[in-house]
Amino acid sequence: MKTEERKKAMEYRDMFIDVGLKDDKAAKRAGIRIGDYVTFEREFGELKGNLVTGKAFDDRLGCLALIEIMKKVKARGTVYGVGTVQEEVGLKGARTAAFRLNPDYALAVDVTLAGDYPGIKEEDSPIKLGKGPTIEIADAQGRGIITHPKVKELLISTAEEYKIPYQLAVGEGGTTDATAIHLTREGIPSGVVSVPVRYVHSQVEVASLEDVKNTIKLVTKALEKGI
Repeated sequence: MKTEERKKAMEYRDMFIDVGLKDDKAAKRAGIRIGDYVTFEREFGELKGNLVTGKAFDDRLGCLALIEIMKKVKARGTVYGVGTVQEEVGLKGARTAAFRLNPDYALAVDVTLAGDYPGIKEEDSPIKLGKGPTIEIADAQGRGIITHPKVKELLISTAEEYKIPYQLAVGEGGTTDATAIHLTREGIPSGVVSVPVRYVHSQVEVASLEDVKNTIKLVTKALEKGI
């Protein structure tokens, strides 16, 4: 949301219900009708279209992906998997962990804002669910990370080599742990791979399981390939 939008109350005519389906015909086939009762569902649940919903996917999905990556990766060098703290209040855990480990390069695994729902213009958020993880080019209008060219090339070439769908992202708003990491010590080459998520920072975030699987595969293969 833009700053001015945050100050306004949401009107009912601007609200909608996302059930993971493409159109009203698909909704009718699924047994959904006008007049059905609705309420917030705060527990994890499955939607149609191989989508899931729940609270705090930012960054539970990143943690899930990291665990699976560490189970699968067979890299030539040493790979550290770090679950950081206080990312939302100053990237504090990433800053101290990066200083301690001083890695050759780093990849932050996070979520990013998907914009494929009503009220969002294509130019404001072109990222879509089911189209693959995003490879960040820059975020926070350049005040955050500007991805190192070698890291960017590693991620893109890996995705294309293994036919992993991916999306490129340039963010205007928030940032990730990679911002702190790439400014640690004399600078650590860093990048970000993110799972697209709708309605971030709400109790009903929505994500695609295929995007999660492809995030795991992309990061795993990139680590095995190396810079």
